[in-house]
Amino acid sequence: MNTGDFDTQAAVRIRIVLVGTQHPGNIGSAARALKTMGLSRLVLVQPERFPHSEADALAAGADDVLARAHVADSLADAVSDCRLVLGCTARDRRIALPQWTPREAAAQVVAAARDGGEIALLFGRERTGLENEELQLCHAAIHIPANADYSSLNLAMAVQVLAYELRLALLQGAAARLPAPHDPPASHAQLEGLFAQLAQTLDDIDFHKGRAPESAMRKLRRLFLRASLDEREVRLLRGVLADAQRMARLAGEAGPTPPLSPPGGLG
Repeated sequence: MNTGDFDTQAAVRIRIVLVGTQHPGNIGSAARALKTMGLSRLVLVQPERFPHSEADALAAGADDVLARAHVADSLADAVSDCRLVLGCTARDRRIALPQWTPREAAAQVVAAARDGGEIALLFGRERTGLENEELQLCHAAIHIPANADYSSLNLAMAVQVLAYELRLALLQGAAARLPAPHDPPASHAQLEGLFAQLAQTLDDIDFHKGRAPESAMRKLRRLFLRASLDEREVRLLRGVLADAQRMARLAGEAGPTPPLSPPGGLG
């Protein structure tokens, strides 16, 4: 394939998000990895040291990618407008997320980008990776099937692997496409608003009955993320939740319901 086949319109909808990067050299190396594969959008969430001369040095000609890198105060801000959020992480069976190889992920990312969506691929800290709370914001996890006896990958190397697979998919004219929705797909921020209202509603109706709410919310998040809700569906669900909250408030104002008299009493 020649470079004329490269889908630049889809490429600009794909962002690489580095979360809590500790070594500035890895930021520069990641920028270089992106530029070699025709990608340009780099987002940094709370980097420990940036800007930094080491990042500039290791960018090695990708200074434009580094200069345009967006620094976000939180991961939620960095992905708020995204339709698809994927986290690159070591395989962990305790994480209740679909797990894709880089090639599988690239096909889904490019299909979603060609369908008009904004996409984010997340990479965590060098020593600890993405935290569980950060993975909860993802639709799926990406696992690089490295040598099990020596699976440690430098952060920039992992970015390079994903960037290469994305380039292959962007060079293909017939990538798998997601079904075209009737309404715009819900953004990450809209889904997070739904999840926050859902959590509050479950508290309002005493759904948990004293049990810890985290497990139920994790399962409900997975359920709704798998459903690929559009904006209208999110509005509908939030309307249902608003009515449930209103009824819970009215019930609370009315006080406890008196117990029913047993049947067959004397009268």
